[in-house]
Amino acid sequence: MRIPGFYRLSLTERRSKLGLGAAQIALLDQGGLDLDAADHMIENVVGLFGLPLGVALNFVVNGKEHLIPMAVEEPSVVAAASNAARLVRAAGGFHAEADAPVMTAQVQLVSVEDPDGAVARIEAARAQILAEAEGASGRLCARGGGPRDVSVRILSRPGQPDGGVLVVHLDVDCRDAMGANLVNSVAEALAPRLALLAGTGARPGLRILTNLADRRCVRVSARVPAAALGDGVAEAIVAASRFAELDPYRAATHNKGIMNGVDAVLLATGNDWRGVEAGAHAFAARGGRYAPLAVWKAEGDDLVGSLEMPMAVGTVGGALRSHPCARLALELAQVESAQELAGLVGAAGLASNLAALRALATEGIQRGHMSLHARAVARQAGATGEAVERVADELAALGDLSPERARAILFPMEVSK
Repeated sequence: MRIPGFYRLSLTERRSKLGLGAAQIALLDQGGLDLDAADHMIENVVGLFGLPLGVALNFVVNGKEHLIPMAVEEPSVVAAASNAARLVRAAGGFHAEADAPVMTAQVQLVSVEDPDGAVARIEAARAQILAEAEGASGRLCARGGGPRDVSVRILSRPGQPDGGVLVVHLDVDCRDAMGANLVNSVAEALAPRLALLAGTGARPGLRILTNLADRRCVRVSARVPAAALGDGVAEAIVAASRFAELDPYRAATHNKGIMNGVDAVLLATGNDWRGVEAGAHAFAARGGRYAPLAVWKAEGDDLVGSLEMPMAVGTVGGALRSHPCARLALELAQVESAQELAGLVGAAGLASNLAALRALATEGIQRGHMSLHARAVARQAGATGEAVERVADELAALGDLSPERARAILFPMEVSK
C-alpha cells in the first residue's frame, strides 16, 4: 500500500490513515496481550516484553496492495523494506508463488535387522499407511488437506555404529495451519505400525516434524529498472550478490539481511520464526556449501532478484488463537490463506535484501542505520514530540550520535553553564 509521507505523520495520524478503530487502538496500546493471556501461553510468566509494531508500505504482491506488519527492535528494517518496495512497485511489484502447504513428519525406526526388507514392506503398504494417517488427521481432510505421501530412507545398516536405522517421511497438507502439532500427532499415531512393518526387533525412535520444510517453499521475484537506482548501483548490487554466492561468510550476512524482513513479519503475525530460521539456513546449505537464499542479476536494463526458501506459516491455530495482536496484524496484511501470507513474508525478505545491498553499494550500511538510530539517542537525551526529529536530524548531519551531543543540542543553555 502506498501512503506518501507516512513516516512524517504523528502516531495518531498514522493510526487514522490505517483506519484503526478504538478497540484496535486500545489493543495496540497494551501490546496486544494482557497478563492473564500471557500466563496461559508459556510457563513461569512474570510479565510482558514489548516490541515495536510497524507497517512496511509500498508493497504490491501479485498485483495486490498490502500493508506488511513487522515487529522488530532494530532501526531501519521497516523503512528499508518500504523504500525497496517502492522501487519494485514502479516495475509492477513482487511476484510470488508458494508450494502447497505440505509439512513433513519424520518417524525414526531403530534396531532394524533387515533395512532393505523393511523399506520394501513399508513402500508396499503405502496405501494402508496413508489411510491410517487420514484417520489420525481429524477434520483436516474435510478441509481439503491431509496425508499426501510416504517415503522411507536407510540411514544406517547393521554393523555400523548406529545399527539399522530408517527414517520414514509422512507428508501432510496442513492447509492454512503451520501444522507442527498436527504432523507430530500423525507421526506418533503411525509409529507403532511402521515399527511392525520394519520387522522383528525394530522400534520407533524420534517422531516429530522437520523444520527443513522443502516441500513448502516460497519463490519471489522482483524487477527494478537500473536507471531508477543511479549510475553503477545495479552493477554494484549484482557484484555484491555474486560475492555471497562465492563466499559462505558473506552469504551468512546476506541471508541475515533477508531474515530481518522475514522474521519481523513472522513475529508480528504470531508465526514460528525460529522454525522458519532453522529451515532457511538448512535450505541454504542443501548443496553441501552455505549459499545465499536470494540472488540479483542484470537482465537487459533491469536489475532482477529472486528468492527461494522454505516458508512454513499459518493463518490459523498456534499463537493466533491466544494473541489478539497477531490476529490484528493479519487483518492489516489482508491475507486470505497461508500461501498468500508466505508470499508476503518472502517479499519482505527480498525487499530487505535489496535495501541492504543497495546501502552497501552506495553510502555504506552505517549511514542509514545511524540516521534512524539518532532518533533513539534523541529520546534518550529527553527529546519529545517534534524535538525528536530536530535533534535526530542534527545528530545525523554532525555524524555524532553520542548522548552528550544530543543533550547539548536539546539543552544548549544548560550544557554551556
